[in-house]
Amino acid sequence: MSDVSSASKRITVAHSPDSDDAFMFYGLASGAIPTGNFEVLQVLKDIETLNRDAFEGRYEVTAVSFHAYAHLCDRYALLPHGASMGDRYGPVLVTRSDGPSSLDGVTVAIPGELTTAYLALQLYHPGVAYKVVPFDEIQPAVVEGTVDAGVLIHEGQLTYAEEGLRKIVDLGVWWADRTDGLPLPLGCNVIRRDLGAETMSEVSRMLHDSIAYALNNRSKAIDYAQQYGRGLDQERTDRFVGMYVNELTLDYGERGRTAVKHLFREAYDKKLIPQDIPIEFVV
Repeated sequence: MSDVSSASKRITVAHSPDSDDAFMFYGLASGAIPTGNFEVLQVLKDIETLNRDAFEGRYEVTAVSFHAYAHLCDRYALLPHGASMGDRYGPVLVTRSDGPSSLDGVTVAIPGELTTAYLALQLYHPGVAYKVVPFDEIQPAVVEGTVDAGVLIHEGQLTYAEEGLRKIVDLGVWWADRTDGLPLPLGCNVIRRDLGAETMSEVSRMLHDSIAYALNNRSKAIDYAQQYGRGLDQERTDRFVGMYVNELTLDYGERGRTAVKHLFREAYDKKLIPQDIPIEFVV
C-alpha cells in the first residue's frame, strides 16, 4: 500500500461496473471536472470483490457495501456523498412462481457475505441458510432451479418479473415499513485515511463535483452509463440510475445519516457486525 505524497498524486477510484456508479463518475470520466495535480484512474470490479480488496487497502477511493464498511472504518473514512440508498426499494428476494413462500428450510443465493443485501437478509430472517453466487448469476440460478431463492441487486430489481420470477419481499420496502420510512443504506464511497486530511478533502470535492455534473447533464451522463446497463434500454437505465443517484447521493443529509446509524446500531445489537460504528464523514 503506497501513500500519496506531494510528488505522486495518483488516485485510483474503484467502483462497480454498473450504470448508477458509471453515472456518478461521468464528470471525471469525461474530463469535465478539473482534477488539479491529481491523476485520477478508475478501476471497475463487482462490489463483493471491492469489499474484499478494501481489506488490503488496495485503492485510495473505493465503493464498498455499508456492511463491509463496518469492518473497515479504521482504515477508510466515509465520504459525505456517493451513497446508494434504497428509498422504499432495494435488494429483492425472489423465487420461481411455484417456489417457497417463506425461507424456512430454504437456501438463498446471495451476492456476497459482505454485501448489505446479505446483512438486510439476516435482519429480515435471522439464521437464513445461504449460498454465495456472483450477483449476475443469481437470477439465472433461480430461474433454472439451481437455488430455491435469491437476492437480486442492480438491474435484476427491474427485470425479475420478465423471467417469470416472483417477489417474496423487497428488502427496501420491508426496511422502510419498520423504520418510519428511512432509506436502506446499501453502498458508500470511502477514502483511505492515510492520505491525510488535506488530500482527503480535495478528492472528496472532486467526487462531489462529478456527481453534481452528472445530475446537471443527465442525458449525456445516461448515454455514458447505458454501456454498463447489462441489457437495459435507455428508459430503464434512466429509471435505475434515478433510484440510486439522487439527492441522497449528492449529500446524505440528516435523513441519510440517521438511516446509516440505525442500520449499524441494529446490526451491532444483533451481533451481525463486530463493533458499534462511529458515523464520521470527511470534511
